Amino acid sequence: NGQIGWELNRTLPVLGEVTALGREELNLLDLNTVRSTVRKLKPDLIVNAAAYTAVDQAEEEAAQAEALNFKAPKALAEEAALIKALLVHYSTDYIFDGAKREPYREDDLPNPLNVYGKTKLQGENAVRETETNHLILRTGWIYGLRGKNFLLTILRLACKRDLLNIVDDQFGSPTWCRLIAEATAQILAQNVNNMEIQGTYHLSSSGETTWYHFARAILESDLIEEELSCRVEPLTSEEYKRPARRPAYSVLSNEKLKTETGLALPGWRYSLRLVLLYYLWIKNKSWRDSNGPILGTGN
Repeated sequence: NGQIGWELNRTLPVLGEVTALGREELNLLDLNTVRSTVRKLKPDLIVNAAAYTAVDQAEEEAAQAEALNFKAPKALAEEAALIKALLVHYSTDYIFDGAKREPYREDDLPNPLNVYGKTKLQGENAVRETETNHLILRTGWIYGLRGKNFLLTILRLACKRDLLNIVDDQFGSPTWCRLIAEATAQILAQNVNNMEIQGTYHLSSSGETTWYHFARAILESDLIEEELSCRVEPLTSEEYKRPARRPAYSVLSNEKLKTETGLALPGWRYSLRLVLLYYLWIKNKSWRDSNGPILGTGN
């Protein structure tokens, strides 16, 4: 039911039978249940789209972040190794410290600045150390038309406020969750017979921007029908202090993915336009998905 998981449940069925387990069906904090579920289903493929992603809250809830981002993936990897299943695990650009000023490659040295990044790195290492067949896909700045994310927050706040102050000294690549799910399915489709595409890959939109310029791109789009008088002003990370430190630069290089799979991911502006076109269509059609409204902060 998360941003990526919901999209995966629509892209993966072309590869085979999918059993999609949400929080109510599988509590990842209960490792015994995690292990028994894998042993019961005996899947050929395990895709772990679950994570603790509340970056600031993780500073106060380190144990829970570690449980979901490290212990659960470790258990999944160990069970995958026993049944020789391929494990797909998603990680984050926040494993890097932002000291670099060019896109991070897969072999660049991680140095996370916050609890969230540290626990995600622990999860990566746990998957690798089991020596199971695995695919670790790092991404970042994920957004879409479901759940809680930057795009929906900006659209909501812009209708209520006259001014938004947005950080302009953190650089990344906004990535549509549907793009992640579609790319994952394409990679796995290539892997069906030979299992040659394994290891760690970066998977994010190409190009880079800041949160401030991302917000402006959203609100200045000709696809936004609302009459918004909200202004967007830049500020620094120092002026907008948060409990968790963020890397100043966390852009990921997709070159390895393109070279080894042939997948060239579109630029973040192109993807944003597709999302806003979809947003416009939903709003005008009053479309509802099977779980209720697609727009909102809940499901």
